[in-house]
Amino acid sequence: MTTSLGEHFFRHEFGRLVATLSRRVGLRHLEAVEDAVQEALLAAVDSWPKTVVPDNPSAWLYRVAHNRFVGELRRQARRGALDELHAAAEPRADESAPELRLAGDVRDDLLRMLFVCCDEAIPIESQLALALKTLCGFDVREIAARLFTTEANVYKRLGRARSCLRELPLREADVTTDRLTTRLPVVQGVLYLLFTEGYLSVHAETAIRRELCDEARRLATLLAEHPVSATPETFALLALMHLHTARMAARQDVAGGLVLLEDQDRSRWDRTLIHEGLHWLARSAAGATFSRFHAEAGIAAEHCVAPSFAETRWDRVIECYALLERVAPSPLHLLNRAVATAELHGPAQGLALLEGIDPPTWLSGSYMWSAVLADLHRRAGNDAVAESYRRTALETAPSASIREVLARRLARASARSR
Repeated sequence: MTTSLGEHFFRHEFGRLVATLSRRVGLRHLEAVEDAVQEALLAAVDSWPKTVVPDNPSAWLYRVAHNRFVGELRRQARRGALDELHAAAEPRADESAPELRLAGDVRDDLLRMLFVCCDEAIPIESQLALALKTLCGFDVREIAARLFTTEANVYKRLGRARSCLRELPLREADVTTDRLTTRLPVVQGVLYLLFTEGYLSVHAETAIRRELCDEARRLATLLAEHPVSATPETFALLALMHLHTARMAARQDVAGGLVLLEDQDRSRWDRTLIHEGLHWLARSAAGATFSRFHAEAGIAAEHCVAPSFAETRWDRVIECYALLERVAPSPLHLLNRAVATAELHGPAQGLALLEGIDPPTWLSGSYMWSAVLADLHRRAGNDAVAESYRRTALETAPSASIREVLARRLARASARSR
């Protein structure tokens, strides 16, 4: 984006405007709303650098998007749809975007729309794709990478989700207490993916997208403040986000490249965020619930409290990965446990965990699987095998930043083996 407000402003405004307008005009107009909002954002990018940015840019975008939407309906002569808008749909004279809230449920339009996108009538994989695309501003490539699928499948999932939403009556957009409860796990999953993309982005030009992490934390905090969604899982998710964010300043060098955990300057870690993350982790321990967020927050906590990389309590990390495999089975968790095992017991034992494992196609063809195998085999002295995996890892890395940090990590493994 070419204005002084930056890309994050426009990404955030896209989701906010889609949420606000969709609530006013009905979910069956979602695609038309998305088009109108996109046109408003393009108009801002084109005009604001040539003029003075409005005092209230959000209100300006809302008014333009609203007018584009109404104009499109008029062009299509859809008078029945226009009647639904009536006088309440007109922009306010003071150009302020309307304050729309659910009565006693969710006080943030964007978060409320996340719950709407997670309607049980929509297949779960389509719920995630729709939420990430429409409300989080992800492009199709980013969604495919985070959901471990193809771009073609993402397009299909988006189509199915929008078809389902078009069938919902307008009142279905009201999220009741029961719906908050049943849809909460999916909403938590969307916020987790949003944070993950910010923490280690597949974006071609940006390795870390702090604004995505901050937005995910903001929305998760709203969940934690609501009596229905203030659950141990939500608290654990917030703990995970705070503990990872605390290390973010040390994860990039002056050139913007990624810095390996063992090379990070721990004096740059944010101790306030670490303490806040540990606070949320303690709150998540109430009751008998244990989720993947608990396990991952536990791993993040071990890294944050370790005085150095060498002094990390790898036995605790291994234990957390084992628990993670139980509550959320995935070969990716086993892969990470093998890495931690290698740090504690050596590469041979790490490789032993992966021996005989037949990973699914989405993992075996990814840079993650190949990078770990290259690292462990090189450290174990299996140079020929390691080199094959190393080439695959570098060829399949989703961005230049990830490719560069992999090259450094694998070069270090080669030096250690010698």
